[in-house]
Amino acid sequence: MNNKLFVTKRNGSKEPIDLEKIHKVIAWAAEGLENVSVSQVELKSHIQFYDGIKTADIHETIIKSAADLISEEAPDYQFLSARLAIFHLRKKAYGQFEPPQLYTHVQKLVAAGKYDQHLLSDYSEQEFAQLETFIDHSRDLNFSYAAVKQLEGKYLVQNRVSGEIYESAQFLYMLVAACLFAKYPAEKRLDYVKDFYDAISTFKLSLPTPIMAGVRTPTRQFSSCVLIECGDSLDSINATTSSIVKYVSQRAGIGINAGRIRALGSTIRNGEAFHTGCIPFYKLFQTAVKSCSQGGVRGGAATLFYPLWHLEVESLLVLKNNRGVEENRVRHLDYGVQFNKLMYQRLIKGQSITLFSPSDVPGLYDAFFEDQEKFEALYLQYEADDSIRKKCIKAIELFSLFAQERASTGRIYLQNVDHCNTHSPFDPAVAPIRQSNLCLEIALPTKPMDDVNDASGEIALCTLSAFNLGAIESLDELEHLADLAVRALDNLLDYQDYPVPAAYTATMGRRTLGIGVINFAYYLAKNGVFYSNGSANNLTHRTFEAIQYYLLKASNQLAIEQGACPKFNETRLSQGILPIDTYKKEIDNITAEPLHLDWESLRASIKEHGVRNSTVSALMPSETSSQISNATNGIEPPRGLISIKASKDGVLKQVVPEYQRLKDNYELLWNIPNNEGYLQLVGIMQKFIDQTISANTNYDPSRFEGGKVPIKQVLKDILSAYKLGVKTMYYHNTRDGADDSQSDADDDCAGGACKI
Repeated sequence: MNNKLFVTKRNGSKEPIDLEKIHKVIAWAAEGLENVSVSQVELKSHIQFYDGIKTADIHETIIKSAADLISEEAPDYQFLSARLAIFHLRKKAYGQFEPPQLYTHVQKLVAAGKYDQHLLSDYSEQEFAQLETFIDHSRDLNFSYAAVKQLEGKYLVQNRVSGEIYESAQFLYMLVAACLFAKYPAEKRLDYVKDFYDAISTFKLSLPTPIMAGVRTPTRQFSSCVLIECGDSLDSINATTSSIVKYVSQRAGIGINAGRIRALGSTIRNGEAFHTGCIPFYKLFQTAVKSCSQGGVRGGAATLFYPLWHLEVESLLVLKNNRGVEENRVRHLDYGVQFNKLMYQRLIKGQSITLFSPSDVPGLYDAFFEDQEKFEALYLQYEADDSIRKKCIKAIELFSLFAQERASTGRIYLQNVDHCNTHSPFDPAVAPIRQSNLCLEIALPTKPMDDVNDASGEIALCTLSAFNLGAIESLDELEHLADLAVRALDNLLDYQDYPVPAAYTATMGRRTLGIGVINFAYYLAKNGVFYSNGSANNLTHRTFEAIQYYLLKASNQLAIEQGACPKFNETRLSQGILPIDTYKKEIDNITAEPLHLDWESLRASIKEHGVRNSTVSALMPSETSSQISNATNGIEPPRGLISIKASKDGVLKQVVPEYQRLKDNYELLWNIPNNEGYLQLVGIMQKFIDQTISANTNYDPSRFEGGKVPIKQVLKDILSAYKLGVKTMYYHNTRDGADDSQSDADDDCAGGACKI
């Protein structure tokens, strides 16, 4: 009698179970790793074998067992489990571990409608053979477990209904590079494809979710951030709503500027009716945002902007909190409240702020962004005009309400509109910045539309990527990486589709990019400096000077080759004014680091030849894509040496880079005594960055009397940030006493597209 158990293979065939084969796969995954044990993985898996058990189920159980063993004592289990997951993933995609030939693979997926057919028309079979020689599939084995699960969940081309996966990571990287440089001259494009492939597959450059998930597929919309401004008319409100739906469905996160909408009770059609106010229209926008998932990759999300002096502000500030009823709350949007110097002055002087409906005070709303002196003059004039509907409220009460709501929800954000316009590449007289985006790092000009086909409006798009500071050994490396990043993203602007004419108008005119950083915490740890004590200030100044200089230089070189962007004349750059000319001089009090690069030659070349891209830099959260690179996210300090990231597959453990060697050099979030040192670093970065920065404030109630964060402290940090020239403030994080290693999951850009 034969009692031997059989397994069911992926192709449906059966064979006798072979425990030695399982052992060999685990031993292969453990090669070269420290403090990992094959037998420990086998013991942990507790597989209950039965006749007909699927090999895929065995493999998944072993992967999970290895991942569960990731700890501070044995961090290399993150690589053992990753290798097992890569083995499993390739078996699912190809039926075998070895990937197929690139050309055959592309032919198959183009025929299946998964890859864009231009790949086969733009590249010959011989060129595909050349591209294949550039691919290093062994780089798959450098991923951490969290990275593989993010790739599998979000980035690899797949059928999201059946769960079938069609590719592995190196094909993803190679085909992204091939698509982005497809239209370059034949004699040099393969060199660019190789260099860009190497940069992204070795994690020196990080790409955002829309590019990783979308480039090479027939869906051609890859901008992470979409800024839509709404006018004060039903036509414009409807056009805004339609545009939101179109862009949410194509993986974009949304910024909505609704500050022009008139207040409750305002007259309509000469008094024929009175206005229902902002809230019904905010609800309309919320419904539009939630109507689609972002291409199956994540749910829609948006941040909505309005000025602090709006007549309805007291009702608007509480829209997100849990008190109140559904009729007077709009909880599934985040909000950006807009401030300027006059608002802060009223607070500091103990004075009142006067609230107006924008419709009642001609010119005030536009001056708020375009001209601070004009705004103040008009504001005082309207305050003194008794015929205008208004309300006065003590500045401390209004600011305290803002701070309270920011603290209780964590997601009432702040935009300093004067800094966004005075320290900007754009000339606010002709191209004012009136809003930011979902994650508060984009600052671009917008114009309302009268209908969704109105090409005279401007929907601002920003296309993102990031330098991995932890993967570079010298700031000199940034020159070549900046050239690659700017060229690739600039090509993408012409490669992608534009579902709304106003987006095409704005993008072709301004060609805006936002290149940021990931792995800043590791970079500081590697250099032996810290967030909190000022030791990182000079290094940060040198680093971000190099980033901005090389990005501008790359865009200037591209302008020499291909021409400046058509609306270059609407930038300060056209007047020879650079970021080093307009920053808040308070920064000089916290770092005396001189400039090290040849800005004067660059200034002269920009004045002569222009830049291809109106903006080149922005610092985004980078929560998801940093995991792909096994990096710390954006500029943020980690909450634990091992972070637990939320995922649809459960929780994923991610260990900080070079944990064993540098664990004492990492300054963990809740060990930082206050926000002062961090905000100084943000201010230094902002000196150079030409858009803005997703900067967070963090509070541990246990550090304060009675275990409660004083509103006074929150306001002090807001004022400090303003003084340092910080343009925007993103999350307000409060330590809640949970296991700190598990707290990173909420730092995910609100489910939106800035997870670059």
